Amino acid sequence: MWSERWRATALSAPPTRPPADLALLTGMTAYREIAARAEEARMEGRPVPALEREQRRLEREIRSRTLHMRGETPEGGDRFDVGRLLARLAEGDDGQLVELAVLDGRVQVLLCGQGRVRRFEAGLLAAAETEAEHVQAGLRRLAHPGAQARLPVVEAAGRRLEELLLGPAAAHLGSGPVVIVPPGRLHRVPWAVLPSLRERVLSVSPSASSWLRARETAPPPGGRQVLVRGPGLATGGAEVPVLAGRYDGATVLEHDDATVPRVLRELDGAGLAHIAAHGAFRADGPLFSSLRMADGPLIVHDFERLDRSPYRIILSCCDTARFATVGADELLGLVTALLPLGTAGVVACSAPVNDAAVVPLTLALHKSLDTGLSLAEALRDARAALPPDALHRATGWAFTAFGAA
Repeated sequence: MWSERWRATALSAPPTRPPADLALLTGMTAYREIAARAEEARMEGRPVPALEREQRRLEREIRSRTLHMRGETPEGGDRFDVGRLLARLAEGDDGQLVELAVLDGRVQVLLCGQGRVRRFEAGLLAAAETEAEHVQAGLRRLAHPGAQARLPVVEAAGRRLEELLLGPAAAHLGSGPVVIVPPGRLHRVPWAVLPSLRERVLSVSPSASSWLRARETAPPPGGRQVLVRGPGLATGGAEVPVLAGRYDGATVLEHDDATVPRVLRELDGAGLAHIAAHGAFRADGPLFSSLRMADGPLIVHDFERLDRSPYRIILSCCDTARFATVGADELLGLVTALLPLGTAGVVACSAPVNDAAVVPLTLALHKSLDTGLSLAEALRDARAALPPDALHRATGWAFTAFGAA
C-alpha cells in the first residue's frame, strides 16, 4: 500500500534501544536537574535565561549522542503486507481499519476490512484542519464549568469534520471496531467527536504497520501493575489511591518515591501502568516531551532505556497524545515512541481537560479493564458511564486509545 510506505518511515522499523552509555546517562541526569530548577524558578517568578541556556545545551548533547549511537535491534523489520493486515482484521469482531491519505489536497479514505481494501474520496484537507482546530477550541472551553452552551457547537463541528474526513466511507464502517490511521496533519483530531465513532470501539494508530505490531505483541508474564502520581496535580492524582485499593499488590509511586530512576525501574516489563502526571509537549523537540516526576521530567529518551515498555499505559493528564510531524508523514511524540518498545496500547489525551472530571473517567476505565476488555473497549464503556453533562462528555472525547491492546 503506497500510503503506508509513504508514512511512518521510522515507525515501520524494528525497535532500537541505545546501549548503556555513562556519558549519556550523566547528561540526562544533569538535564533533569536543570529542567526541574528552571520549572521551580518559573513558578516562583524568578528569571530563568541562564537555566534555559544550559537546558538547551544539554538537549543538544543528548540529541547528538543518541543520533550517533549504534542501537541493538533484537529482531528484523517486516515489510508491510496488506494480506496480513486483512487477516488480522478478520480475527476481530468484523473490525475495519481506516487509513487516511491525502492526494491533491483532498482526503482519500482507504477502508480495510472484510477481506478487501476500498477507496472513498472525502473533503479537502485544509478545511478538515480548520474544523479540527474549531473542535479543539471547543473542547478547551468545555473543560471549564459553565460552558454547557458550547456543547451543540462542538457537536455540529464534529458532524462537519466527519463529512470532511470520512465522507461516504462513514456509511460503510459496519458495527464492529474501527482503527483510524490518520496522516500527520490530522493527528490532533479528537476522533470520538465524530458521530459515527462516538459509541463504538475506536482506536488510533500512527500507521497500519504499527497497529499490526501492537496487535501481535504478547502481554508479559505476571501482569504487574504500577501506579504513579507526579507533583502539582489539581486533584493530587485522586484516582491513584482508589486504584491502589483495586489492584492488590500494585506498586504505588508517589511523593518523593516518584523519581525518574525509580519509576523507570518499576515500569520495565509491567503489564499495566497508570501515570497521573503533568504532560509537556515539545513541538521543537518531540523526543523531549515529558511527564513531570518528583525529581524532574521523564522524557521519551528515558523510555528508550527500558528493556520492555509496559504492555498497557494509561496517561491521565493533558498533552500526552500530542505529536509533531516530521519527514514525509511521520509522527513523533510520547505515544509513538512507546508503541515500538513493547507497549501494545496507550490511553492518552490530545486536548486540555478538567482534572476533576478525569478521575471518574479513569476509574470507570479501570473497572472495565477488570472484566477483560481491551483499552479501546474499556474507554468506550467509560465514556458511556460518565454523567451526560458537557464537562464530562468533553473529557471523554479528549481521550483516545492508541494501539491494539
